[in-house]
Amino acid sequence: MSAFALPDTFVVAPLSTSEFDPAAVAAAGEVIAAGPEAVYHRLVGDQESEVVFLLARHVLNGFSTCARGPSDHTAEVPGSDLIAERTAQVRRQIAAMLQPLRDAEPRVREAVVAQRAPLALIGGCWLDSVSQPATQPSTAVNHLIRHQFAWRGEGNPRRALHQVRGHALEELGVYLPDVTAPDFLQRAESRPLTAWHGAYYLSLARLPATFLPEVVGTHYVVAALGIDELLLGTRPMLDAADLRAALADYLALAPAPVSSRVAAAVAQALARELEHARLLVDVAAWHADLSLDAQVARIVARHAPFAGKQHRNVRVGGLPLTERFADPDFDLAAFVDDFRSSRQLQPRAGGCRFLRAIKFGGPMFGIFDAREAATFEQWAAAIAAGELPDVALTPNTAGDEAARALAEAIGAPPPDIRLKAAVRNDDRDFLHRLVNIENFPNALALARAHVEEGLARAELLFTHGGDGVLTDASWFDYSPSALNARVDRIYWDKLVDPYRPLTEIPDRDEVVFGQKTFALGSMIDGAWAHRIGATGRFTRRSDGMLYSIYADEMGRGDVTKNHITLIYQVLASMGIEVPHLREAAFLDQDELPDHLYGFSLFQLSLALFPDSRYDEILGYNLGIEMFGLGTMRMHEMQKLRHHGFDVAYEEAHLSIDNVSAGHARQSAELIIAYLHDVAQLSGADAVPAHWRRIWRGYASFAYFIEHELVAGLARHESADVII
Repeated sequence: MSAFALPDTFVVAPLSTSEFDPAAVAAAGEVIAAGPEAVYHRLVGDQESEVVFLLARHVLNGFSTCARGPSDHTAEVPGSDLIAERTAQVRRQIAAMLQPLRDAEPRVREAVVAQRAPLALIGGCWLDSVSQPATQPSTAVNHLIRHQFAWRGEGNPRRALHQVRGHALEELGVYLPDVTAPDFLQRAESRPLTAWHGAYYLSLARLPATFLPEVVGTHYVVAALGIDELLLGTRPMLDAADLRAALADYLALAPAPVSSRVAAAVAQALARELEHARLLVDVAAWHADLSLDAQVARIVARHAPFAGKQHRNVRVGGLPLTERFADPDFDLAAFVDDFRSSRQLQPRAGGCRFLRAIKFGGPMFGIFDAREAATFEQWAAAIAAGELPDVALTPNTAGDEAARALAEAIGAPPPDIRLKAAVRNDDRDFLHRLVNIENFPNALALARAHVEEGLARAELLFTHGGDGVLTDASWFDYSPSALNARVDRIYWDKLVDPYRPLTEIPDRDEVVFGQKTFALGSMIDGAWAHRIGATGRFTRRSDGMLYSIYADEMGRGDVTKNHITLIYQVLASMGIEVPHLREAAFLDQDELPDHLYGFSLFQLSLALFPDSRYDEILGYNLGIEMFGLGTMRMHEMQKLRHHGFDVAYEEAHLSIDNVSAGHARQSAELIIAYLHDVAQLSGADAVPAHWRRIWRGYASFAYFIEHELVAGLARHESADVII
């Protein structure tokens, strides 16, 4: 059995295959058949289902297939300097292509930046879950966490990359809904190729451990090229030298097969961004060439679905307007031709009937925005002057040939897939699957059931939790002051006031065994929050606050401050050697006791549902952050110091979790912030239901900590049943 040793040189998941329930195949196929927009929406809107993992496999395989050319296994893998040089060359090429688009008339420029928005506003999504129990405390991953922390505004959603770009879009006159909104792609007028490109980045976000070489290569290229900064005029948030250093460090760690994957990812990312730049040029050219008739046709097409009975008396070309628009074979060009020769557009003093109708006081006022109204005015003037040629509408086909090739490749069954219904085996096997969830997505249903069972059990402490030694999960009605009072009471009454220095120190073996009972939970430190703040979900104050706590747990990218690093240092000081959790060899480890796997299994399961179990995660977070304080930690430090063991892990928690302004207090404050937002959006009556879920989350943590209390309650319940 090979023991894990620091530093962590992890560069890619040890497993390459993934297991799926057979039912997932048909579900994924339906999404793919619905087209690239459906795939994009499902990937950005769903981070909890088995289907999205399979979709991601399809998308990544499809892009790889389309990019694959003759391979030269003898070719030397370029180093970071050569990659940087090639990237700089492509950047200069793209910058020359984009400059005319930035200088184009507003109508064309807006179309270009809107077209790029489905990629710009998910920028960095490939780092969403790159930090996870399977990848920490990898030095390579911690480079990426440092970059993620910068892109997420150092924990402030208002300063995050997507907000910076969103504001820049609005400055240019482009207003779009959130990327998770059902009409986002439609409002951006996304071409199919744009949606496929977005689906690629979102797919990396679902499988970052398995495809870490592709994440590293893509991350470097997209950030170094900076297409979105070139288009939007924003400043890069990452330092170019730091980007290159992260790439160089990864390549230095990667064996030849892995570095070859990075090189391929770099080449494909350069080609992909060039391809999208060309698409933007084509989109700009199409919009620039639009005749007035074509511009009017676009406006008509946008509003036609909303024509109602109020237009039943309006006729164009001899037919009621509603009839023409309802015709499944509606001919837009013919309609525009008929409309411009209709009585509604006939010139007359004071303006034609149609222009009067869309002005203030007219029956159509407010239907068209200012730019649309201005277009109609130009069109009416051209009609009056007899300047318009025959109507000719040219469809926008930018990128469609490449999109069709991708659709075919993405629809093909991906390799490295096993179809198998998940079965709940022993705790060791379940832990292995949860840690390596990218390779066992079929375990998600088991994980969800495990969470629901754990939360239901924990409600027992709503009645009896006050008798806990280190926690108090007894129920109370929520108010900000009541929550702060409960936190203070737990801190003083249960964690601090009972503290007395140990007068007798247990022997070495007992201290080592005690650390072993905590070790497994410490080796997944922060896991409960590792999926918080993902793309499309980093908007609330609570998102930023909880993500900041997680970033602190991971040392904000400084591997020497990473809590997973610290616990391995402690174990090493005791001579405890175990494989990393991600390795199959951990299934056979013989150092850590089996009967304590439950705490880690519940936490890992809960972490997989950051959307549907968000409230419970907030409560769980409060419990675990307060657990880092007081008597237990101070006694552990006293015992470790006595025997000359490393105390860094205990020291880190005792300081950073402080109840004054540290994680313990922040955990209460983020709950208050979240429930304030709930009240603002849904009314005060909605708060109690959310609060109950939050407190269930706290109780679910307490359930695993208060062993004696829970065991006593179980014995009492059994006795009642017997009686």
